[in-house]
Amino acid sequence: MSHTSEWTVRLHLFEDDAGTTKAQLTLDTGTTELTGHGSAHCHPADPDVPEIGDELAAGRAMNDLARKLLRTAENDIEGVGATRPRRQEVADGWLT
Repeated sequence: MSHTSEWTVRLHLFEDDAGTTKAQLTLDTGTTELTGHGSAHCHPADPDVPEIGDELAAGRAMNDLARKLLRTAENDIEGVGATRPRRQEVADGWLT
């Protein structure tokens, strides 16, 4: 059974007036859309390096999105009548 699909990911980074970098990451599968969020705030004693804030906020948004995607997969597995896997099995079962 062969299957090919293409999913689109959009990452939006912005800084608010309080100096917090925020990230919104949206995954569009064509049938479902999931969104992850992340943020980062530079400590006043640290040098202001916007790229670091972007990296932290984006990484946290990706982590948030990954958890939501795994939760969706677990629910879908249950929906087809299979036994709900332990969290580690979901991640490990699809490694190549």
